[in-house]
Amino acid sequence: MSLPKYEVGKTTIGQLVDTVAEQFGDSKALEYHEQGISYTYNEFKNVCNDVAKGFMALGIERGGKIAAWANNVPEWLYTQFGTGKMGAVLVTVNTAYKSFELEYLMKQSDSSTLLLIGGVREADEYIKVINDVCPELKDCEPGKLKSERLPMLKNVIYIGEEKMPGMYNWNDIIEMGKKISDEELAARQNSMDPDDVINMQYTSGTTGFPKGVMLTHTNLIGNAKSIGECMNLSSEDNLCIPVPFFHCFGCVLGTLTCVVSAAAMSPVVAFTPDAVLETVQASKCTALHGVPTMFIAELEEMGKKDYDTSRLRTGIMAGSPCPIEVMKKVVDQMGATEMTIAYGQTEASPVITQTRPSDSLELRVSTVGAALPNVEVKIVDPVDNKEVERGIQGELCTRGYHVMKGYYKNPEATDKAIDTEKWLHTGDLAIMDENGYCKITGRIKDMIIRGGENIYPREIEEFLYTHQDIMDVQVVGVPSVKYGEEVVAYIQPKPGKELTEESMKEFCTDKIAFHKIPAFFFFIDEYPTTASGKIQKYKLRDLATKNLEREDAANVKTA
Repeated sequence: MSLPKYEVGKTTIGQLVDTVAEQFGDSKALEYHEQGISYTYNEFKNVCNDVAKGFMALGIERGGKIAAWANNVPEWLYTQFGTGKMGAVLVTVNTAYKSFELEYLMKQSDSSTLLLIGGVREADEYIKVINDVCPELKDCEPGKLKSERLPMLKNVIYIGEEKMPGMYNWNDIIEMGKKISDEELAARQNSMDPDDVINMQYTSGTTGFPKGVMLTHTNLIGNAKSIGECMNLSSEDNLCIPVPFFHCFGCVLGTLTCVVSAAAMSPVVAFTPDAVLETVQASKCTALHGVPTMFIAELEEMGKKDYDTSRLRTGIMAGSPCPIEVMKKVVDQMGATEMTIAYGQTEASPVITQTRPSDSLELRVSTVGAALPNVEVKIVDPVDNKEVERGIQGELCTRGYHVMKGYYKNPEATDKAIDTEKWLHTGDLAIMDENGYCKITGRIKDMIIRGGENIYPREIEEFLYTHQDIMDVQVVGVPSVKYGEEVVAYIQPKPGKELTEESMKEFCTDKIAFHKIPAFFFFIDEYPTTASGKIQKYKLRDLATKNLEREDAANVKTA
């Protein structure tokens, strides 16, 4: 198995690209099946150099902020590694953002440059949003924006060939970069430190405004290296990446993990199950990433049409708990016998624990694996922060090279998340077994307290998953004047199956404790999700509160 040679903690992302090109120059780096794009690592390095020079020609200094607001287009990928070479901080923007969210992120991040795509949403929604936030854009020269609401923003770059008012297009940037010499780029790249912040990811903001997580070269390269090791990834592999680049799942577990392993990247611009399976087939992919809902959709598609997934070996399923039946089908029907489960959060670059290819199917669905190499994990009592014994539930904390540098311009939140001994407090409840394998049992904030009894949604979800007609289930708490909170289950039945509240309560009776049986069952076709595929439980909670007319109970509870 061939792997690049570099040292974590002494290597920047720009240096990494050069090192991999030097050692694996003729190996395939990138293949966009849909676009007909294919590059070796030597060719990929040259593209990244051209992009880095373009950003330098715009006058962007080391530490300057470049925001990328697009789906998994090639230019996003070139920007990720181009900024890694010239030292700008890549600020990732959720593709679902509208004007209020975009304005907040751009202002909070101090971004001077925004890359965006058009022609994806109906009526070019991205263009409409930026013109709403910056009405001055339509009447300015490219690079000379003076925005009242975004005073730091100077450059808007349109990813496409068309000329948009007030914007550069992608080719303009590449052309401008020809003024920058190889020596100037090398000097900039060599001036960078592995401890420099190179990426800012904004947390989802389900509680308050999103926070900018500052991640360094060392954070990201170290995490990607460990992830690749857990998958036995090498230059012989080709990874299909349908998860969004703007999320760590796409740009760390996906693209960067490929580069640190000299594996090939096969991105999918926008997720559809047939596009994923066609890419896996055409590019002979050996690995595939996704959240469980993606794998469920792919398995359904495979039931309609034949696809060759015989090369699949490994990959990562993450983002939400994996039902055992889904994992069994991924192994048996897709052939990914070494599929792994990973757990983490953006503040940890992001992976903290991961299963290994040799782990049993049971370990892969009942746990989120053990700590990555060179990563510390402990479980503490959420009240007194003292470490608990194995098998006892508490908050999962982690320490090591992977912990973020902090939240951008938010030292108070940073101090709250990372204690004085450098432990990151995840806010997740977990149990660790005697072998160091962890099981996530819920969020501290998601815990339901019914009549003084602590109820963990994950436990009820795992039980309900055993029902043969249930495809997916999410459990939340709803306010109750009598009990404080009551349990609500949102169930997604399997296609063609009909379930009733009465039948579900009967299924639960005598199998789980009475206080854990959901008081209410709602049947749903699809869940509200983030753009990265994570189910938004807080929206389900709000919906149940409204539908059950429990707003008054919520007011009593919080009064």
